Amino acid sequence: MHPAPPFRVTDAEALIAHLTAHPFMGVFAAGEAGLRIAHAPVVVRRDGEGVALDFHLSRNNVLAQIFARGAPALAVSQGPDAYVSPDWYERPDQVPTWNYLTVEAEGEVAPLGEADLIQILDDLSAQAEARLAPKPPWTRHKMSPGRFEAMLAGIQGFRLRPHRLEGTYKLSQNKVAGERARVAAALGDHPIAQAMGRIPTN
Repeated sequence: MHPAPPFRVTDAEALIAHLTAHPFMGVFAAGEAGLRIAHAPVVVRRDGEGVALDFHLSRNNVLAQIFARGAPALAVSQGPDAYVSPDWYERPDQVPTWNYLTVEAEGEVAPLGEADLIQILDDLSAQAEARLAPKPPWTRHKMSPGRFEAMLAGIQGFRLRPHRLEGTYKLSQNKVAGERARVAAALGDHPIAQAMGRIPTN
């Protein structure tokens, strides 16, 4: 994460909201062959123990084999990002940079059983189809008999329970209010400009 304190976000509710809004994540872990990453859509769940990130991988994925035994992992949720041109500042001798939103979730990953895997798949399709409303939602019940069960054999479900949630919201907080306003104006209707408007200025 970015080391500068102005950009650091530790509020759990804000971080969970980010994960829910940007649920397609990179999941990193180390194996015998070195560091590996899998990209997966995630269901963010709340329960009595806090928050859990549920996802699935192909059984042929090297990380699926690692996670089947239980292993530590790091999931990264990237939000929007935007290039910031030095021309947008009033002061001279500035350099290019990027504004961005990202959240890390670090914890242990454990395998899940078939019933939980089916629930993950149903919840994933439901949350994605909801974004396509008013289209009638797709469900697995539209598939031919036996097809879903056949495909189910090729994947494995997993749950990551974070012991660390940390975010970086780099939104020009290290700049004076006037320069922040110039950057936001230059970005127009970009999601980063909207995010900048929700962060207090210096």
